Formats: sequence, C-alpha cells, structure tokens
Amino acid sequence: IWRQNESQVDASEALSKIISSSLTGAAPAPNEALLKVANDYPGSDAAKRAVLMVAGNYFADGNYKDAQTQFEKFLRDYRESSFSGEALLGVAACKDAQGKTDEALAAYKDIVDHHSSESVAPEARFSLARLYEKQNKPELARDLYLQVAQMDANGAIGSEAGMRLAELYAKNPALVPGKSVTASPMAMPASQP
Repeated sequence: IWRQNESQVDASEALSKIISSSLTGAAPAPNEALLKVANDYPGSDAAKRAVLMVAGNYFADGNYKDAQTQFEKFLRDYRESSFSGEALLGVAACKDAQGKTDEALAAYKDIVDHHSSESVAPEARFSLARLYEKQNKPELARDLYLQVAQMDANGAIGSEAGMRLAELYAKNPALVPGKSVTASPMAMPASQP
C-alpha cells in the first residue's frame, strides 16, 4: 500500500511539473511529456488525467483522429474511472468533427441513454439535438433542447439550448407546445348562409 501511494505521489508530481511549466510558457502541456507520465505510471490518477489532456490537446489542434484514439485508449484502460463520461463525449465529438454523422449520433445517443446522470449528459443531448436539426428532424431536436434547457437552466449550455429552441420554434411554429397551426382566413372557404 505504501509503494502504491508513493507511486501515485510520484505520478502526480511528474504531471504537476509538466502542467506548471506549460503554464509559464502559455502553451498546452506537450503531448510527449504527458504520454510519458501515462506510460511510466499506468493506472495512476495522473496517468488518467494525462491521457485525457493529450486527447484534449489533439482535439483543440483539430487532430480529431488522434484525439479519438486517445479517448478510446482512456476508455480501454480506465473504463471504471469517474472521467469515462468525458472520454465517451470526446469520442462522440471526434466522430462529429470528422463528419461521421451516423457514428456521432450513435455515440451521443449512447451517452444520453446509458449515462444520463453524468455531467456530460446535457452536452451530449445538445449535440444530439443539433445533429437531429441538421437531419431535418425538428421534433427530436425540440425534445432534446427542452431537456437541456430544463436540466441546465442557469448554465451556458442550457441558455444556448433555449436560444436554439427559440430559433427552432421560429422556423417550425407547429412545434410550439399548445399551439395549433390553423389555416389563414384567406384560405378558408366562405361560410354559407
């Protein structure tokens, strides 16, 4: 137990050095150094964070294929981690960014269906709604935007969902709850006496 604790401390110190040196240089932590921490201290909390940081760096750089590889590595190695939801969302976002719409839909839907209580669920719902909207499935998009707006009423993504919902209603008035679309008076036949 003592050795295991010492290894965790060593791993955390190694990761902290990388992060602190990158903060002074105003650049993200170098992927090679982060991967070295992950390889030198497998199973440690620092290794988990390092793999996610590498994936995030690749994503931020627009290197979605390598980002997806790192998120998938995280899921293979650390599936039971409390950060697995972030990795699942990362995989979905990478597929989305690569234009793999059907795969992204399935990945976002998996999060919504099987990880609905995790912190990434609102973002997955929002992204799924956005893709449904692109596929001209406004009813499905509406329902998800409503859920996000309610789940995160005071947060940024909830606010964004509310705005997208308002735009969706403007384009599709029939989707507004409680409103029925009636024909205009000009199109109605004249009443017979």
